[in-house]
Amino acid sequence: MKKIVNSPLAPAAIGPYSQAVIVNDTIYVSGQLPIDAQTGEFVEGTLKDKFTQIFKNIGYILNEGGFDFCDVVKTTVYLTDMSDFAEMNEVYAQFFKEPYPARVAYAVKTLPKNSVAEVEVIASK
Repeated sequence: MKKIVNSPLAPAAIGPYSQAVIVNDTIYVSGQLPIDAQTGEFVEGTLKDKFTQIFKNIGYILNEGGFDFCDVVKTTVYLTDMSDFAEMNEVYAQFFKEPYPARVAYAVKTLPKNSVAEVEVIASK
């Protein structure tokens, strides 16, 4: 049985998908962009501000589903410029503590709405 999760604090899906789906004790969070749910626009500011917004959005969705960052077992990071990896890593370390989840990071040509990054996570209890 699957349960759909939607947090009003995170931006609405921009296509035919859910913010997250829970199956058994696992939540699958769709890729998040640096969008402020209040404005529907990308957050203003530095690259670090954009990464922070991405992880805040993930946190809102995790919390809505009854999960937290400590439950995350796998992250997937998509970057349009791999030179942004170090800044992403700095922000990432503010949200994840040891033992860290498994992670992969990809350089991609483009992302929805021409975002600089997108991050998806899987968490389990």
